[in-house]
Amino acid sequence: MLAPLGIGVLYAKKEILNKMNPFLMGGDMIEYVYEQETTFAPLPNKFEAGTQNVEGVIGLGSAIDYIENIGYDKIQEIEKEVVLYARQELSKLDYLSLYLTPNKENHSAVISFNIKGVHPHDVASILDSEGVCIRSGNHCAQPLMRFLGIDSTCRASFYFYNTKEDVDKLVIALNKAYEMFKKYINLKK
Repeated sequence: MLAPLGIGVLYAKKEILNKMNPFLMGGDMIEYVYEQETTFAPLPNKFEAGTQNVEGVIGLGSAIDYIENIGYDKIQEIEKEVVLYARQELSKLDYLSLYLTPNKENHSAVISFNIKGVHPHDVASILDSEGVCIRSGNHCAQPLMRFLGIDSTCRASFYFYNTKEDVDKLVIALNKAYEMFKKYINLKK
């Protein structure tokens, strides 16, 4: 949500929160401490261990205001246009394996891919040198990777601040990476 790292919101029904035990301890979360027992402060303090992430809270509030000011419909419209363009342009690269849902209308703003025969970490390094940031690895989805018969992928994530020009830069950087590795890929065949 464009907020600083390390901040989030726990939203749950009050009766569930009252039954839950805190997973962190410290600060104002304690009501009473005895030698063999501890009672916790009432909600929300029960889950607020230690010094609060004040800058994170302020940043999250500002991020929420910013997003609401733009509007969810506008964000979705921009994201959809960029992702459809990315799908179109990446689909033209025959050296890529794309991992996409066939349902273009129900696709997230994340596109996973691999340059056939090149490790995703190598691709990410080349793209990084071209000023294009992606993620590479198993993305905490090892069961899916095993199902797909691969170890890892490259992943480009798009948001409303991305443009079609960003997609074009990705394609140019991918072409460069492919050209760098092409002769080694052919040796493996």
